[in-house]
Amino acid sequence: MADARNGDSKGSGVKRYEINLDTFAKRIKLLYSSWKDHKKEFWGGADALAIVTPPPSEDLRYLKSSALHTWLLGYEFPETIMVFLPLQIHVLCSQKKATLLEELQKSSKNQTGLDVIIHAKARDNDGRATMQSILGEIAAGSKPASLTVGWLSKEAPEGALMENWTELLSDSGFNLVDVSPGMSEIFALKDDAEVQNVRKAAFLCASVLKNYVVPKLEVVIDEEKTVTHAELMDDTEKAVVDPSKAKIKLKPENVDICYPPVFQSGGVFDLKPSAVSNEDPLYYDTLGVIICAIGARYNSYCANVARTYLIDADPVQSKAYKVLHKAHEAAISALKPGNIASAAYKAVMDVFEKDGPEFLPYLTKTTGTGIGIEFRESGLSLNSKNDRIIKVGMVFNVNLGLQNLQAQNSQNPKTRNFSLLLADTVVIKEKGPESATSSCSKAFDDIAYSFKDDEEEEQEKPKPKLPSSNGADTPYMKATLRSDNQEMTKEEVRRQHQAELARQKNEETARRLAAGGVGNGDRQGVMKTTGDLIAYRNVDDIPYSKELMIQVDQKNESILLPVYGLMVPFHIVTVKSVTSQQDGGHSYIRIIFNVPGAGYSPSDLASQKFPGAIYLKEVSFRSSDVRHTNQVVQLIKTLRRQVALRESEKAERATLVTQEKLQLAKARPVRLSDLWIRPGFGGKGRKLSGVLEAHVNGFRYSTMKADERVDIMYRNIKHAFFQPAEKEMITLLHFHLHNFIMVGNKKTKDVQFFVEVMEVVQTLGGGRRSTYDPDEIEEEQQERDRKNKINSEFNNFVKKVTELWDQPQFKDLDLEFDVPFRELGFHGVPHKASAFIVPTVNCLVELIEQPFLVITLNDIEIVNLERVGLGQRAFDMTIVFKDFKRDVLRIDAIPSTSLDGIKEWMNSMNIKYYESRMNLNWRPILKTILDDPDKFIEDGGWEFLNLEVSDSDTENSEESDEGYQPSDVDVASESEEEDSDDESVVESEEDEEEEEDSEEEEGKTWDELEAEARKEDKEKGAESDSEDDRRRRKAKVAGKSRMPDVSRQLPLKKPKLR
Repeated sequence: MADARNGDSKGSGVKRYEINLDTFAKRIKLLYSSWKDHKKEFWGGADALAIVTPPPSEDLRYLKSSALHTWLLGYEFPETIMVFLPLQIHVLCSQKKATLLEELQKSSKNQTGLDVIIHAKARDNDGRATMQSILGEIAAGSKPASLTVGWLSKEAPEGALMENWTELLSDSGFNLVDVSPGMSEIFALKDDAEVQNVRKAAFLCASVLKNYVVPKLEVVIDEEKTVTHAELMDDTEKAVVDPSKAKIKLKPENVDICYPPVFQSGGVFDLKPSAVSNEDPLYYDTLGVIICAIGARYNSYCANVARTYLIDADPVQSKAYKVLHKAHEAAISALKPGNIASAAYKAVMDVFEKDGPEFLPYLTKTTGTGIGIEFRESGLSLNSKNDRIIKVGMVFNVNLGLQNLQAQNSQNPKTRNFSLLLADTVVIKEKGPESATSSCSKAFDDIAYSFKDDEEEEQEKPKPKLPSSNGADTPYMKATLRSDNQEMTKEEVRRQHQAELARQKNEETARRLAAGGVGNGDRQGVMKTTGDLIAYRNVDDIPYSKELMIQVDQKNESILLPVYGLMVPFHIVTVKSVTSQQDGGHSYIRIIFNVPGAGYSPSDLASQKFPGAIYLKEVSFRSSDVRHTNQVVQLIKTLRRQVALRESEKAERATLVTQEKLQLAKARPVRLSDLWIRPGFGGKGRKLSGVLEAHVNGFRYSTMKADERVDIMYRNIKHAFFQPAEKEMITLLHFHLHNFIMVGNKKTKDVQFFVEVMEVVQTLGGGRRSTYDPDEIEEEQQERDRKNKINSEFNNFVKKVTELWDQPQFKDLDLEFDVPFRELGFHGVPHKASAFIVPTVNCLVELIEQPFLVITLNDIEIVNLERVGLGQRAFDMTIVFKDFKRDVLRIDAIPSTSLDGIKEWMNSMNIKYYESRMNLNWRPILKTILDDPDKFIEDGGWEFLNLEVSDSDTENSEESDEGYQPSDVDVASESEEEDSDDESVVESEEDEEEEEDSEEEEGKTWDELEAEARKEDKEKGAESDSEDDRRRRKAKVAGKSRMPDVSRQLPLKKPKLR
């Protein structure tokens, strides 16, 4: 970027530069128009403009001469003189630049009426003679003293060309005037292309701060690392010039920094634009203040963002920040078209005078400046004296701070003095100001970190209760003492991290629900709106009917209803439901219609298209012809079903996005042979293996049959996986796509290519082979060699494709092959059969059995581990997605031995998980959240799943019931209720065996229980009961009496009846 900024085309050739002639013509007209209309006001009455640029430099600097070149030509041309006369433009430059500027000569006369005259200077020529000639053209026979030449007096001469020109111009006798105000005037108003460049630069700033800097700071603070401000500056600068590190897709060659990122903490603060990051370590202890400021450029247009982060803030810091935040928002709101620039400063002062007058002495002198090609546009300073009118197209860097405040009751030099700074890039639109960096939150709750509360909670946390000597708490002894101190510490760390994840997840969910972002799972979005439905084009098309009876027009998909003596048509899509009922000798038809606001479709814009319209909600008819009534109802329902099915199929086909055309590689492409594809092509005949080739913009898989070919575009790949054969029979490449494609006649988002690494071998000999049989050993060695060879071929293919994806045109896709981590895998039932599920860097996958399982971790809202408890051999995993309209995904029958490993993996991936002792019905839960998100947030979000909270409530209620001993009848009734429920969707023989094994040898003997039962029967007069009834009652009593005391504290395992 530095080379392009300074016009250095070394090594790249002239073809690298292309001047947009239309943009040049449009902006040169703006320059001459401003010069003509505001000649005395902004241009000092200049009769000619002489602008000269210095030699190239690697330093970051903002010169109006360079800005003018960028604004007009798209690039800076170092050591170039441009002289603007009323009818001519003279350009003195090197031979190379002259060649590039020749195209301006051809188009300028036709588009602008100006002659562009280029003077090429040889390398060994100082150019003084040509300069004298240009000065003569300025005079044009007039006395120099009578003419005024505008120049940039504040730019010091650098290099031989600039020094010679400055010397000759000063000695020429012309009146010289500074035209910087004129330059600021033409730069102030940005066109759409310029605003778009500023927006991209602002997006880059905010993304680097949000996605890179803040997470890095949190890790440093959480792990108590030592890092200097300068090191943070270097790392952040690398993230700005390589946007992929901030998880955004911008071309690196178009971006650059505005200034080295600034990090300040530890009591040493400087809020001036010239501030730099020092070598001091980042200070993040209690009362710590961290200031981060990042400026980025996109196509030479600047944007800026700054945030302040507080660590365990005291009341003074908290109040100061809240007042500063309110004032900053007031300043942005005041930047409305038509207001004067000083209105922003006045809005700031009003807030501070009302809410924080004690902070006024520490307030910065200005509220910000204009921003664009120049980082600080001097003519648009937001101070108390600027009366410039704010116009649409202006862009401001709203920068507000408090300098050298004093913390309350702090003697630490690193926290006694502190400063606060906020900055945003604001674009002025017709509707008002719009912050382009608002994606990076500056709300107090998002920038204030509190670690003191966590430490206090840790200290106040009660110690584990020891089991009593009477054995009442014996069932808990094993759970409490099963781990050593190290493992308990690890579990505690995990719990703390999960608690923090719960807070973050609830805040994230609250923001998403408040913004209406519940995903795009509403399939009704493709339905027609009622405003677009047309039953008949005109009245003449309505079928004529002699009788006023309900009719169904199958051809036009409409129903005709008699209303006040007229047949009124309604399109079938407007019908929500139709019912009929009989009462006496009459039958009634009730038709309910879809109306706006009745949950018909989120895409129904009828109320917006026809705001004054009145809609029919329902209509009822009475008929004495029962047969006709039933026939009409049946026809309407059939027609609704047919139209709904057709629209559904159309919507399904609409999801097939048209792919770009595959560009075949000119050279021999990277390829893998003898591959099989899943899903298969289908059809009759023998199945054939094929070849996978990597071309310019996608893969192509083809077999010997001409019609068996699949193209997969790189841009359509969401995830790519490479799974070598270890304990499996196949080595595979798997692609999970953004959009559906057709493989044969199947629509799919998952395409897999694989090779079987082991061949099926049939032993012809009937006898058992010896372990040391040479043939057996040789076959095993051949199988190992074959597997290693196939894995190596796949690995080489993956490496070459990865190199292809590293090319600049594919870097924005962020593609790479994920390799599953087998050591983190676990068995489970995601569909109907048990499978081995393994995590990758970005996903949770099962790629062996069909249907495939690919879950993107970023799509996961929370995970609920169900049927987790003592004595369970298996549990279930329920994955809730961020799109609440999407069904949850269940993975059943996961062995309990995998529980700790799964928890540790989810914790490391920042996935919030909960545990419950029974399966939940998730559809009504998600529907309740969608119906009333505010209530969900008020009730604590996902904390209703927190088992620890529910356990504490249960224990409190159980303490009051300790003296209660149920009778045999109560036990029997409880057991019967438990028999009626099934705790798990998945039943297994292991669970039954476990129940039998878990019965403990406690309680009364069979004889004692039988005697009690007989005595109870006599008391209740139940001697007439049958022997079977008594046997059933006896079994229930025995089963209940064997239960340990822990049954009142842990949910019972319900028996499985087969």
